[in-house]
Amino acid sequence: MASSDDPSHRPLRSFGRIKSRAIKPRQAALFDTLLPSITVPDPKAGPIDPAVLMPGAAGVWLEIGFGGGEHLAEQASRHPDVLMIGCEPFLNGVGSALRHIDERDLKNVRLHADDARDVMAALPEGSLDRVMILFPDPWHKARHNKRRLIQDETTAEVARLLKPGGMVRFVTDWKDYAEWALARFERTPGLVWQAEAADDWCVAPADHVITRYEEKKLGDTPPIFLDFVRSA
Repeated sequence: MASSDDPSHRPLRSFGRIKSRAIKPRQAALFDTLLPSITVPDPKAGPIDPAVLMPGAAGVWLEIGFGGGEHLAEQASRHPDVLMIGCEPFLNGVGSALRHIDERDLKNVRLHADDARDVMAALPEGSLDRVMILFPDPWHKARHNKRRLIQDETTAEVARLLKPGGMVRFVTDWKDYAEWALARFERTPGLVWQAEAADDWCVAPADHVITRYEEKKLGDTPPIFLDFVRSA
């Protein structure tokens, strides 16, 4: 029987490059000094208990693919009593996030510099108050759609992890991906779309944090916001 580490049994990679250029010296130093102290325990070694990561946290949020870490750091700054778990395989983005965390002296952030799905599998049921998925790789070509992060198994895992009343927010600036994601979230038992009018998905929520990536306007539509809440 093939082991769980057999590449043929791993999910398709839903992200592109893991590094694009040399990491700046200051950020490289933070990989050695700061990252070890805030790294999420190896999810392949066993279950992850959020209460151990930050005892007494008022809530637990997970950001899947935090890019340069601007959104993650700002939300952590706004909610210092909430444990923020951020996952990002792109090392340049991890370096940027470390800089934000260091500059703001954030104590409530824990990072996983790899595939978020490993962390999700290791978290207990009903352990998250919020899941944030902002501008994931759209994988435009039809033959690459299978690499998109949002698949039926992913949305089912999100529903498993959310507490009753917990929310997942998906944001994209590609119309096709918005339609793709909406279809999969809507058919996931336990997740209820919160939109009642067009403004609910066309206008940024009050707590949204605009990042440099969003400002580049690389997609084919203004950002589309899909919020779902876990039913009881």
